[in-house]
Amino acid sequence: MLRELHISNLAVIEDICIELSSGLNCFTGQTGAGKSLIIGAFELLLGLRSGGAAELIRAGAEEARISGVFELNDPKVAAEIAALADVTLEEGEPLLITRKLYASGRSSASLNGQPATAGMIRAIGELLVDVHGQHDHQYLLKPSNQLLVLDGFARTMDLREAFGERQRQLVELDQRREELSAAADLRTQQRDLYEFQAQEIDAAELVEGEFRELKARHALLNNLKQLKQDSGKAYAALYDSEGAIVERLQMLTHLMGEMVELDEELRDVSEQVRSATLSLQDAAFELARYVDRLDQDPGELVEIEDRLNTLNRLATKYGSTRGALGKRAATNSDAPSDPGAEVLAYRADIGQKLDKLRGEDDDLSQIDSRRAALVSELERIGDELSEKRKAAARRLRPLIEAQLKELGMAEALFEIAFVEGEVAREGDGIREGEAPAEPVSEAQESNRKAYPSGFDQIEMLVRTNPGQPARPLRKVASGGELSRIMLGLKSILAHSDRISVLVFDEIDANIGGRLGTVIGRKLRELAGGSDSPPSQGGAGGGSSKRISKSAPKNTKTNGSSDQPATSSPAKHQVLCITHLPQIAAFGNRHMRISKTVSGTGDARQTVTTVTHLEGKSRIEELAEMLAGKDATKTTRKQVEELLATAG
Repeated sequence: MLRELHISNLAVIEDICIELSSGLNCFTGQTGAGKSLIIGAFELLLGLRSGGAAELIRAGAEEARISGVFELNDPKVAAEIAALADVTLEEGEPLLITRKLYASGRSSASLNGQPATAGMIRAIGELLVDVHGQHDHQYLLKPSNQLLVLDGFARTMDLREAFGERQRQLVELDQRREELSAAADLRTQQRDLYEFQAQEIDAAELVEGEFRELKARHALLNNLKQLKQDSGKAYAALYDSEGAIVERLQMLTHLMGEMVELDEELRDVSEQVRSATLSLQDAAFELARYVDRLDQDPGELVEIEDRLNTLNRLATKYGSTRGALGKRAATNSDAPSDPGAEVLAYRADIGQKLDKLRGEDDDLSQIDSRRAALVSELERIGDELSEKRKAAARRLRPLIEAQLKELGMAEALFEIAFVEGEVAREGDGIREGEAPAEPVSEAQESNRKAYPSGFDQIEMLVRTNPGQPARPLRKVASGGELSRIMLGLKSILAHSDRISVLVFDEIDANIGGRLGTVIGRKLRELAGGSDSPPSQGGAGGGSSKRISKSAPKNTKTNGSSDQPATSSPAKHQVLCITHLPQIAAFGNRHMRISKTVSGTGDARQTVTTVTHLEGKSRIEELAEMLAGKDATKTTRKQVEELLATAG
């Protein structure tokens, strides 16, 4: 509920703070006192109105400011608001919305002191408030919202969600099928190419690291003669020639041994000579064995060269310098590479791509059968959904018409038109005695356009004057008629309405006192101020963008019952601007909006004030509304009776 509304420097409002209560809050006052300005400020606060805002700043003021404090009693609504605004709301924490208007035309908004965008404020406003009397921002005037309301009344939200899920799956399946079909030829060419490349690489039987080994062996075989000649010379110099190094070192070792017997200080030197002799002797033996191994196989060099040619050819086609694996990494371009490893990596890459391509071929072969089953299920759910909606529409029609008759629209007719593919257009309305248009619903016609909400698009139509066609609700021109129609709908559907604050403006236009009593009573009931439930046929347990998320999940969808699951009255906070004392008498809180002029000469200022009326002050206000300035004791007595009747 809206607990407090603070307005400063807006047109003739200098600074007012309006404290509101739960139930029905009535605003009264003379024409021009600023009652519509209060509603306008409320719309500005919630982003429901933006045009001409800078012109409303009070003369001489730099900025206007509007603040509203809301109590969030529904945890689901609080969670949605927290998600929309990306803020944390503690349980029971009020929500402070503030909007500032500047003379430059700029405006700013905040939520609990944190900056917020106009889009955030508007979305939050749609969750909290429904303003009746302004065509552009009324929830029930949108055909898509009307369908949600009908689903709430018909208790078909489970079916609607099931249909939406299948429809989403079908859209995704069709998109996948289209993608696969469009790329079928290219995919076949790509698969053939990858299969050829994979076979070529597999046939080579590459082994990671073999390239380096082959390169080393190739270098050795190409220099075998030189190696044999040089290693033979080295062996001879060390061991196998006259005066060889090892022979001379052996003599030196013997000499050093004799010297050690004469002087122990030479023992370390002697050991070093002896160790060097043994090492060189071992090296000589190793060279001898190496020379023996250097016997060339004439065919080995040819085989190695053929294998290297194969590796180089594959590396050129599929390695780092060319092919699908791309260029060599720039960060280490000079590092030695293994062409064989690169080719094997490419083979692994195209192996994955081949698996994907073959899987896509399998997917395409299965999509048609999956799609046929999904279309059949979609048709079944959509037909059941349409049938229940139409049955609910037939039940809703007399209930709405009964409400409209009570509200002074005795000749009004109400219809819900079902149309295929688009909502009803102006001029397509239903004339008296005609049935609303029906969508094609045969299950075999699978080409029907499926929306996430079902096959149906609807338009609520109203005929307010005999002999005229019923027209879309959004095309009803009279603000007073529109407000009464909204009130009639709300009276029936209020049980599933989660919006906490309802604002009615111009609801008493062109009506008399007798009808005012009826409207006042209905507003009180809508605000939860009566012990009696709304008229028969209230909304079911469905849900909508505004209604649904707080609705119970165990609502029936088998058509066994479409009556409300509860008999307790709906509880809303209702704000109503009225000129009729018969309506104002039903208010739980009564506020008078008045305009005064203060000062003299050029310094005169017009100021709007809001006063909470109780007791005698309320009786005087109602008496003045009833009989003007010349109210008598009899008038006041009538007011007291009026208040007693209103309870």
